Amino acid sequence: QVQLVESGGGLVQAGGSLTLSCAASGSIFSINLVGWFRQAPGKQRELVAHIGSSLGTYYTDSVKGRFTISRDNTKNTVYLRMNNLKPEDTAVYFCKDISRGTAGPWGRGTQVTVSS
Repeated sequence: QVQLVESGGGLVQAGGSLTLSCAASGSIFSINLVGWFRQAPGKQRELVAHIGSSLGTYYTDSVKGRFTISRDNTKNTVYLRMNNLKPEDTAVYFCKDISRGTAGPWGRGTQVTVSS
């Protein structure tokens, strides 16, 4: 089973940008659907965006126009480019193979903190 590891989080001021990476231990070509999720303190984990093998994408309303999800099968990596970050984007961000739903273990995630 391919493992996914998140990286790229950090502290950024409001209006700034970050790019998160989701690196696969093997080929992501075999993964049909990869999702980025986030969980803020005291809140439920929510789906932020996902991308399919045919490069179709989905974004939750709150990030549309600011976030871009992409995948590079040659590098076995899925990215989440986040622009115009807001304090409410502060959360731990996770990526996951959701081809068969969200069951199963989650990775450690990467912390994104946006200061006002």
